[in-house]
Amino acid sequence: MSGGLFFLVCLGLLIGGYFIYGAIVERIFQPNENRPTPAKTMADGMDYMELPLWKVFLIQLLNIAGLGPVFGPILGALYGPAALLWVVFGCIFAGAVHDYFSGMMSIRYKGASVPDMVGANLGSIARQFMIYFSVVVLVLVGVVFVNGPAGLLNKISGMSTMSWVVIIFIYYFLATIMPIDVIIGRIYPLFGAILLFMAAALPIMMFAKGYNVLPNLDFATNTHTLPMWPMMFITIACGAISGFHSTQSPMMARCIGNEKLGRKAFYGAMIAEGIIGLIWVTVGLSFYEGAEGLRKALGPSGNAALVVSEACNTLLGSGLGGTLAILGVVVLPITSGDTAFRSARLTIADLFKLPQQAVIPRLMIAVPLFIIGGVLSQINFGVIWRYFGWANQTLAMFILWTAAVYLAKRARFHWICSLPAAFMTAVTVTYLCYDKIGFGLPYETSFYIGIGAAIACLAFFLIRGCSPSPVPLED
Repeated sequence: MSGGLFFLVCLGLLIGGYFIYGAIVERIFQPNENRPTPAKTMADGMDYMELPLWKVFLIQLLNIAGLGPVFGPILGALYGPAALLWVVFGCIFAGAVHDYFSGMMSIRYKGASVPDMVGANLGSIARQFMIYFSVVVLVLVGVVFVNGPAGLLNKISGMSTMSWVVIIFIYYFLATIMPIDVIIGRIYPLFGAILLFMAAALPIMMFAKGYNVLPNLDFATNTHTLPMWPMMFITIACGAISGFHSTQSPMMARCIGNEKLGRKAFYGAMIAEGIIGLIWVTVGLSFYEGAEGLRKALGPSGNAALVVSEACNTLLGSGLGGTLAILGVVVLPITSGDTAFRSARLTIADLFKLPQQAVIPRLMIAVPLFIIGGVLSQINFGVIWRYFGWANQTLAMFILWTAAVYLAKRARFHWICSLPAAFMTAVTVTYLCYDKIGFGLPYETSFYIGIGAAIACLAFFLIRGCSPSPVPLED
């Protein structure tokens, strides 16, 4: 099979996954189109308000699609075409399932944030842990998604990176404290158009200019210095599955007017992000004629921003087309960073039961968050990204276990969540044991500990957490 045909098959699998597996997931969850959603029953003009589906979809997509589906797949492409398989199957069977359940459970729990969803299914101790863990992840996301776009904007404008960091932080602050329809609801459609241009234009021009698409389909290729398992599954992150998305889904769960729209808004947005990730793995492996050429282009520091700039300007020209494509990449992290801080505000507000209609309570939470974010932004980007990568996938693991318990309590088919939850348990535990940010254990030891942890968690779930509720649960 040629590389170009393989790319098109992968693209077809993602789209088919939405229609086929997405329908299966929806049928198992059992959405109720006659059940009033929080957007109708709890409307407050600030965070709870009904928005049209096209806005909900675009906001959800832009919220979840940060640097992950661009920088992550570019770096993940160093592991060769196997990265494409993880993007496709990880997205269909894990990432989109994770996003759908985090959104739909939030709707069922009156727009609840991650800690309350986890607590309702895994208990109060898990809820307390998740409060702090999710806020840490959100602040890390906000920080990670400042330096990347600031660097790209520096290449376009010539203005210093630090100046762009300040401007982006100011925008984040305003988007965090203002009603959702004032900035986010109005500016995101424009951002969405730029993003869609970037996503469509790059592969079209790659084919049109005669590039050898995916010239090496050897799935054993690994030009990275680190082992494929579990590093590839942490590196690609948002392009296949991302716990960060579960912190964003409640934002749109508070704005969706009908439960039957959930598959389009949540499962569909993740499939769209998977397509973006697929494109960037393909660009990385095709533009540089394989993983080895990409490794040389990235350099020792792994400068994915340089790859983005070079690929966009070469494929689309250094004029308007290339600039729009780079802006499309810039849009991704900015539209995730702003809602990361906003979600952190909402999570903390839920914890302290602080109503958010008035400005002062919003400022009481937002100002300290941005002070912490400003301090963290001065830390080396590579270090922050590695901590974010592990925390991000660990959060995804928790949400999948939460969804598995949610289904088991209702005597529904939990395997669509419990199997990917066990898989992600193996990934995150192995990474924590092996990587330098964790325990730095030998690889073989880390591998067996990770597999053992996954088996133990699955066994514990089947013994203790898999029993249906003795009382029929309200749906």
